[in-house]
Amino acid sequence: MSRKQSGFTLIELMIVIAIIAVIAAIAIPNLLAARLSANETAAIATLRNLVSAQAQFQQGGRLDQDTDGTGEYGCFYELSGAGAGRMPATLVPPVLSGAFRTVATDADGGYVSKSGYLFRIWLPSTNGAGTVEGAAGAFATATVPDLAETAWCAYAWPAAYQQSGNRTFFVNQAGDVLATENTGATPYDGPDNGPDADASFTVADDITSQPAIGVPAQDTFTWRQVG
Repeated sequence: MSRKQSGFTLIELMIVIAIIAVIAAIAIPNLLAARLSANETAAIATLRNLVSAQAQFQQGGRLDQDTDGTGEYGCFYELSGAGAGRMPATLVPPVLSGAFRTVATDADGGYVSKSGYLFRIWLPSTNGAGTVEGAAGAFATATVPDLAETAWCAYAWPAAYQQSGNRTFFVNQAGDVLATENTGATPYDGPDNGPDADASFTVADDITSQPAIGVPAQDTFTWRQVG
């Protein structure tokens, strides 16, 4: 009595491999696009949460360097309760979660990493020029209290362009999130390649001026309001 051997022929295996390759070619780009979209959505949500945290911090007078009774806006180090920074004591309870307590630094200053995006807060120094926190909440250029009572801004840009995100985002005390498609010759991409303080503004070196919406800004990119 003979036994019939069963199994796949070479042609059948090649057909199966071809089908898997086709499915992968369709699925992988869709998965990457979904990941990029999720990271961008998370970045927008983070900036909106930051608006609320800054308003609570400023209105509560948690920081008042010039002791004029009007609070000033803060940085990640201060808002998250990582340390005192410019305040007499560490903020308890903090207005931002502990996820923002680790402030890394690059050539431009401190930033926080979250969900594929890097975030940086700029506060006004002399004449409204932006200044940024260091790893321990200190500023290389001192903030101007009178200006820091009314203005701040923040950017979120991809930790790895086209891998963790595409668009770059901006928000300031007005609360409107702006975005640029970030498709120039030198897109914002990872540490050392983030937006300058005035990138989305109408006036150079002045973050107390108006953002440029729908027209080329200081960085030559066009920023539009996120719906």
